[in-house]
Amino acid sequence: MKIIQLESVDSTHTFLKDLIKENGFDEPVAVVTQNQTNGIGSRGNGWTGIKGNLFFSFVLTKEHLPKDFKIQSASIFYSFLLRNVLHKMGSKVWIKWPNDFYINDNKIGGTITTLSGDLLYCGIGLNLVKVKCKDNESASAEFAKLDIDVDVNELLSEYFKLLKKDIAWKHIFSQFELEFDRSKNFKTTISDEKTSLKNAILLEDGAVLIENKKVYSLR
Repeated sequence: MKIIQLESVDSTHTFLKDLIKENGFDEPVAVVTQNQTNGIGSRGNGWTGIKGNLFFSFVLTKEHLPKDFKIQSASIFYSFLLRNVLHKMGSKVWIKWPNDFYINDNKIGGTITTLSGDLLYCGIGLNLVKVKCKDNESASAEFAKLDIDVDVNELLSEYFKLLKKDIAWKHIFSQFELEFDRSKNFKTTISDEKTSLKNAILLEDGAVLIENKKVYSLR
């Protein structure tokens, strides 16, 4: 994995796509920063970060994916790989279906995946520092962050090592399945509407069945 470290960037995802568009794809590439000013979130939402947090995007071709890979559930796969690395470092982070990093009941990050021809792009953002913001004149809110201190270079090194391994979707899904019940206490956005996951049924390809509607993470 070729890694490009940037002091600051509007969006690692946009930067990476523009880079590939201009130069073509020769090898897996990752773009990393701790200061993202105009990121891209799920469903086209903004994903602006705070300096000191972690933002990175990488691109792979389909030939680099596990044989049983479920492209429509790529967000689950790549989120859970990072979750596993963080657990080995002592974190209790968990993945809310389909792409959010949580500490207890608080979101601390997320993953987006997009497919362009034979290229799969994945972007991940993770809160590493606490940031206070004023809700009104007399109170302030505090954004949640990762529950451990990490060395960013070590974290990324371990994560990218996992990407090189041929880890089966079935293996990751079996772990995610054990954690899925925690997602049922929350909602997800389906067709621009917040929908409860309380009665959602997790399917083997990573989709959920809600009110007889099959919903995937890559959407």
